[in-house]
Amino acid sequence: MSLAAMRADLPLADQLPDPVADVLSHSAARLNQATRGRPAQEALRYAIEEAFLGRIALVSSFGAEAGVLLKLVADINPHTPVVFLETGKHFAQTLSYRRQLSQMLGLKNVIDIVPNADELRMSDPRGDLWRSSPDACCSIRKVHPLKAALGAYDAWITGRKQFHGGARVDIPMFEAAPPHIKVNPLASWTPSQVQDFMRRNDLPPHPLVSQGYPSIGCWPCTHPAGPGEDPRAGRWRGLAKTECGIHEA
Repeated sequence: MSLAAMRADLPLADQLPDPVADVLSHSAARLNQATRGRPAQEALRYAIEEAFLGRIALVSSFGAEAGVLLKLVADINPHTPVVFLETGKHFAQTLSYRRQLSQMLGLKNVIDIVPNADELRMSDPRGDLWRSSPDACCSIRKVHPLKAALGAYDAWITGRKQFHGGARVDIPMFEAAPPHIKVNPLASWTPSQVQDFMRRNDLPPHPLVSQGYPSIGCWPCTHPAGPGEDPRAGRWRGLAKTECGIHEA
């Protein structure tokens, strides 16, 4: 049953504090139960080919670990939409890596999503908003464009993993994120599983990994991480900020 159909069966909105969130929470719980114990690729196949057929997209940063999930999705259906937030602030190496992986894996539907031009002119005319307000910069360049892009889907796939730490330590395979379900196929994977998969499938590493970048975002706010540091320690280094906001909305 689609989310739209489930919503149609709900009582009127004034009879529940948040009927959509309630439906999504129950849906995520059922999906977690249905896929409990299944390998990541089986759970992902279930999401793409059954639970959300034609209504699901992968959101990828084409970062340090992105090749794993992109490979899994390409093997299931290379026509699955892959949403790439082209913030205008990516490392040149990331854009090159995006082209390399897309061609290598035969991805047929990679979609570049760009910030709203009027919003950029009004709020970041010099392109340096990241200096004074990184939260606002992320909102304009990532959160707002992604929200608009995901309007056509009921679910989206992320590459988040529990070992990233912070707010990610307890993420499940499926989670309610109104108005969507988020699918986290690699939630319980370890760093060694990620690296083993990359090696077994001859997936090229992101060019910046060898330079000490275990997590890669926009260039102004991404730095290398030191030995023993959290993989995301180089993101917004020196700030309390740990997430861009797309997983907090």
